[in-house]
Amino acid sequence: MHECKYNPGFMRDTLIPQVGIITDIRTETPDVKTFRVNAPGGGKLFEHMPGQCAMVCVPGVSEAMFSITSSPTNKEYQEFSIKRCGVLTDYLHSMQVGDEILVRGPYGNNFPVDTELKGKNLLFIAGGIGLAPLRSVINYCLDHREDYGTIDILYGSRSADDLVQRKEIEEVWMNTPGVNVYLTIDRPQEGWDGHVGFVPAYLKEIGFDTNKVALLCGPPIMIKFCLQGLMELGFSREQVYTTLELRMKCGVGKCGRCNIGTKYVCKDGPVFRFDQVDELPNEY
Repeated sequence: MHECKYNPGFMRDTLIPQVGIITDIRTETPDVKTFRVNAPGGGKLFEHMPGQCAMVCVPGVSEAMFSITSSPTNKEYQEFSIKRCGVLTDYLHSMQVGDEILVRGPYGNNFPVDTELKGKNLLFIAGGIGLAPLRSVINYCLDHREDYGTIDILYGSRSADDLVQRKEIEEVWMNTPGVNVYLTIDRPQEGWDGHVGFVPAYLKEIGFDTNKVALLCGPPIMIKFCLQGLMELGFSREQVYTTLELRMKCGVGKCGRCNIGTKYVCKDGPVFRFDQVDELPNEY
């Protein structure tokens, strides 16, 4: 008989929710808000790495997995950018500063910022709320600017009103040396004098050099055509990372909801290189 060993650290750190206090709420778009969360005594609830997720719970309502959008280099708080699209998110959007939620985590792996990405030129490609998981990586790289080469950020949404983190993009990212930001919206809009067109088409129009690693996140159809565009530009699948966050429920590989082939997205992901995605069944 195998001896069953109890790991109190694992139970405490990953399964037991912590009380978080909402200390700030920013309205990003008509259906996206960014929630700043602190521990009751101040500071962060826990440490994390770029790309990791956490389970956010409102007792009596529901819980769900969300990307941690603030950088690990921020030692004061953690943030979650949440799109209103269901019962839990509707309730979260009705909450006020000072309200309490429960948070457990962090879960999953992270973008390899300290290994494969270190010293490389980086290309971030995001669509809509897909900027949320990449924001943590971008700000981590900006806070360790000397460790990375040129940073290109291509971001698009349906309209200018749907651009998430627009203030930070325009005031911080666009004014950081070695960082190039390309914004686009799907259709012409009054007051918008920037690029108009879908992200995959703009990607090919810009024609990025292949001497960089691409990090990609957005709607599935955008990811599909952006990957095709990157391949046409000469990128290999080993040069492209994405994050798969659909279907995660328990966060620890027990419920089986995110199981796909031999992988559990919550444990083996959510960050995957595209040659690893190719190993998954076509249903994903």
